Amino acid sequence: MTLQDIQPKCIWKNFELLNAIPRPSKKEEMVIQFMIDFGKQLGLETETDAIGNVLIRKPATAGMEDRQTVVLQSHLDMVHQKNNDTVFDFETQGIQMYVDGDWVRAHGTTLGADNGLGVATIMSVLESTDLPHPAIEALFTIDEETGMTGALKLKKNWLKGSILLNLDTEDDDEIGVGCAGGIDISASKVYHREAVASESEAFQLVVKGLNGGHSGVDIIKGLGNANKIMARLLHDLETKVAFGLVSFDGGSLRNAIPREAKVELVCEIGLGRDLVNACKLIFDEIKKEFQTIDPGLVLLIDPIDLPKQQLSTDDQSALLAMLRVAHNGVYRMSPDIEGLVETSNNVARVLLQEGNLLIHCLTRSSVETSRDDLANTLKATFETAGCEVVFSGGYPGWRPNMDSAILKVLVELYRQLNGGEEAKVVAIHAGLECGILGERNPGMDMISFGPTIKGAHSPDERASISSTQKYWEFFKAALAHAPKI
Repeated sequence: MTLQDIQPKCIWKNFELLNAIPRPSKKEEMVIQFMIDFGKQLGLETETDAIGNVLIRKPATAGMEDRQTVVLQSHLDMVHQKNNDTVFDFETQGIQMYVDGDWVRAHGTTLGADNGLGVATIMSVLESTDLPHPAIEALFTIDEETGMTGALKLKKNWLKGSILLNLDTEDDDEIGVGCAGGIDISASKVYHREAVASESEAFQLVVKGLNGGHSGVDIIKGLGNANKIMARLLHDLETKVAFGLVSFDGGSLRNAIPREAKVELVCEIGLGRDLVNACKLIFDEIKKEFQTIDPGLVLLIDPIDLPKQQLSTDDQSALLAMLRVAHNGVYRMSPDIEGLVETSNNVARVLLQEGNLLIHCLTRSSVETSRDDLANTLKATFETAGCEVVFSGGYPGWRPNMDSAILKVLVELYRQLNGGEEAKVVAIHAGLECGILGERNPGMDMISFGPTIKGAHSPDERASISSTQKYWEFFKAALAHAPKI
């Protein structure tokens, strides 16, 4: 079975067209042009703003002119993650997809269903000739995944609609009414290194096989963070065998839980066997802790050529202690909404190369004071070890409005379409552009929903075919029942 064989054909056709276009975050030039061409070919009013967001307007269908204008919104960029053994260039290649039972997957890379299925849905409405809908403003934003730059720099007074449907939720039984805000934290330091003794041997350690996942939605699961596991391993190793730290390379994107980390170490000739054995003993205990949630976790140890320089003993100890202490995971649960993470941090990237250290974190919270508390706690942690710390990319959360008119419409439609089943009205611990768009368009009534997507931000990302069918029917009903002006 291929994508051409599954329903709804309009969505999967457009998703395939979209995924043929390279669209990693911050390199969306080709997909922006693709969307501009799409709108103009349909003869629709199509604009782009200075940052690269695209807005396509379509008039209401006959009989729907008295309904409120609806903004349909999704982001064009995608997270670019691949397995280590996958040869793929996200800047030049389209995503290679296949059907696996009820799932659509990609070969060794992220699928881009986040948020490509939302984009494909909006494309399907724009090109439709028989789908009842109110006047539509189709907003395609850029760079959502690495800073929400598109939403933050959206052209002022561009949107005229009073209702916004964000199609960036990943469970088809949920209606989103709130989200977390976030802030990027970067720590850096330059170390003066010392020469490696000639009578030494060197090893590379690799922690891999973790599930990874979305650093917001999946943070509550307690998944292993490769950077934290490696830091723990090395910090404990210091008490057992003398070694020198040469390099550390773990994680990638701020919004992805790190799946792999590797380091290079040196030790005196003759201590290599003790170092390897001590590593295995420490790691075995760590592996037992994660055997349920991350059963694929492994440690690889291989000899390497002797490097020329290493950190000093004092610098190494301070760095490893800092990484051990730096908070990762859930910081505070919401006291108001059961089961909702209020505040968390992802130690997303650790890179020590030729004495230059970079650490990147993403701190999220639905409460700005709590977000700032954790951010400043991390800042103090990093500064204690002599790092320079910078905050950037802050964005607001989205406060739930339980009196929303469109929420009441969608809750009732979901019940009718699903045999009396109630939708879950939720706030999510992830950054949606709704928080920013709502701040810039006061009074706009906002809702988020979408089809079921699993493993977003990882090469295991997959989209449910049956769920997409369910979501499409719900989406069409939502447009048909848009509130009157």
